[in-house]
Amino acid sequence: MSMVESHPDPEALGRLAAGFDHGFADPTLLVRAMQHRSWQAEYDAPESNERLEFLGDAVLGWVVADIAFTTFGELSEGRLTDLRKSVVNAKALASLARQVNLGPALLLGRGEDAAGGRTKTSILSDAFEAVIGAIYLDAGPTVAYEKVRRLLLPAMQRALPNIDKFDAKTVLQERAARLGLSAPRYVVVSDGPDHARTFTARVIVGDVEALGAGASKKTAEQVAAEGALGRLSEPIDG
Repeated sequence: MSMVESHPDPEALGRLAAGFDHGFADPTLLVRAMQHRSWQAEYDAPESNERLEFLGDAVLGWVVADIAFTTFGELSEGRLTDLRKSVVNAKALASLARQVNLGPALLLGRGEDAAGGRTKTSILSDAFEAVIGAIYLDAGPTVAYEKVRRLLLPAMQRALPNIDKFDAKTVLQERAARLGLSAPRYVVVSDGPDHARTFTARVIVGDVEALGAGASKKTAEQVAAEGALGRLSEPIDG
């Protein structure tokens, strides 16, 4: 039996609302947050969840930035940015969407549902943002802040010990400065067709050289910086 419905599943919506720990004063907002554009087109609905997604994305960015700034006061601007990126990205938000049972509540067109839309990272993450937007409209900024904090703060705390991995270039630059060395120099070359290009970066800092490869220039440079960090030791005092 197909899971596609022309009307929302009340039980799935109830589980989703419980996952967010929010009772909607206006339940139609939650329904709208579940309306994927494929369902909107198939059932000629007046609106998809894309406007709510836009609002929710902004709310998430504001709340996570505020939490990062006020809770992790020892982090530099660069580390704060990396911490935010570690939890506000499609993969992380889709994981949270699965945690709150979002997939079964989605309203999808038949083709999208048959193609596995309920498990797609992009659809789940977008709908998660739409629910945040719906909560903001339903109950205001204070409640929306608390819901985001409850769901995302644990993920931020888990990401913190590994935050240097998100910005090895900055760590390498700071270490080079402490050692009295010139700033790291990067040389990047690319190879392969446009649709499958591979980048290779060489970083030189002091007497250390390291290589890194990746699908983008930034990734290649980060991998190279991580390699250099493993070989550029700081002296031990005493």
